[in-house]
Amino acid sequence: MLTTARMGAAALAAALLTGAAAVPALADTPTPTPTPAAAPAALYGKGDPTYDGVWRQSLALTALGSVKVVPSDAAVVWLTGQQCADGGWAPFRSDPSVACDPKAEDSNATAMAIQALQQLGGHRDEVTRGSDWLKAVQNADGSWPLNPGTPGDANSTGLAVNALLAANIDPAAVTKNGKNAYDGLALFQLGCAAPVEQRGAFAYQPAPDGTLKANDLAGSQALLAAAGGKLPVTNTNRVDSPPKPLDCATATATVPHADSAEAAGSYLAAELDANGQHLMQTMPGAAATPDYTATAWTVLGLVQSGRPATAAPAAEWLAGNGHDWAAKGKSGTDASAAALMLLTAEAVQLDPYHFGGTNTVQLLIDAGPAPKSVPAAASAAATDAQNDSGAARADDDNGISPVWLVGIGLLVGIGGGLLLSLQRKRAGRPAGGPNKTDGGKSEGDEQK
Repeated sequence: MLTTARMGAAALAAALLTGAAAVPALADTPTPTPTPAAAPAALYGKGDPTYDGVWRQSLALTALGSVKVVPSDAAVVWLTGQQCADGGWAPFRSDPSVACDPKAEDSNATAMAIQALQQLGGHRDEVTRGSDWLKAVQNADGSWPLNPGTPGDANSTGLAVNALLAANIDPAAVTKNGKNAYDGLALFQLGCAAPVEQRGAFAYQPAPDGTLKANDLAGSQALLAAAGGKLPVTNTNRVDSPPKPLDCATATATVPHADSAEAAGSYLAAELDANGQHLMQTMPGAAATPDYTATAWTVLGLVQSGRPATAAPAAEWLAGNGHDWAAKGKSGTDASAAALMLLTAEAVQLDPYHFGGTNTVQLLIDAGPAPKSVPAAASAAATDAQNDSGAARADDDNGISPVWLVGIGLLVGIGGGLLLSLQRKRAGRPAGGPNKTDGGKSEGDEQK
């Protein structure tokens, strides 16, 4: 049975994803705040792992594996040791010798662990048992819930699809009551009955009256699944045109799977454009703030959809603004955020060692146990300057992206060239004439 603390966390998450104005009270009297758990030495990140230990460990291992960093044995053993006897994973088990509560096992943690272990290789048994657990807890409508026996949601269903794909299992063949995984995902996508500007979006869950409300975090994670993707994203296919909005000339009750990724990508691309190439998050009772997590997942989904050009401006925004999000959490480096930064850089084929000035690889390495080995590129990049928090960053540009820095450099160079030209004219020298002090090179050559 779920503890009151976990029920509170689930209620808060549901409120955020559904856009509720406030979190409903769970009891008439205040519930004591649980004592934070200490992060084990083998875990990435130093914060309380109670609700995200397996999630962040799996993301970190997946991200580091994408750049050929071989993790410590302890980090991998910790993750495999968290698996429950029935094949699922709970968010965190402080004492793995204590049997798991089946109702508290977590499909999100399980899906992420499957992807990490599949990429590491050599863990066929753990991956198979985890995949079998996902199949067993699939809801009758084809969707997946966060915890077994509860209603499904778009995020959990999308992550389950990612995991099945990673395990080389066709989601269309994973069925419950005649409904497959893609049927379950379709339950949360807004179709032609929705306002034009919301078509293609995903809701977290239906409202009590059955209506769907667009939720960008739900949509960003569902997009990768709809596009047939998993972590890490390595798709190199390219479609030159932007994703197409939903065609409602021949409306259907739900968005067909064949059109799902296009429609979701079109909606999210419009949201990125409307918000300066990032998505926004609205916390209950607070002003909207940039949603780094949803932005990163959207980039991954767009690249998987073959739209790297559409994803590039959002990746650039994340590169220029994501350092503090990843490196300066309450407990230091946020391993999940750093991993998403690294995965984003890899997906759009930018240098993860210099992603907007941040060495995302070293940042993540420093957040966990020392790896067994790192590639030569990581060893060389490890000598980059460190910022004030100790997080690896090549330069502290206060969020100014490399593109802007290059532009500023060009402007400075042009300005310097004009000034030098004026000085030479005053001295009676032709502005385009040879400079005898540099082997006869002209100023035009210097500008190049």
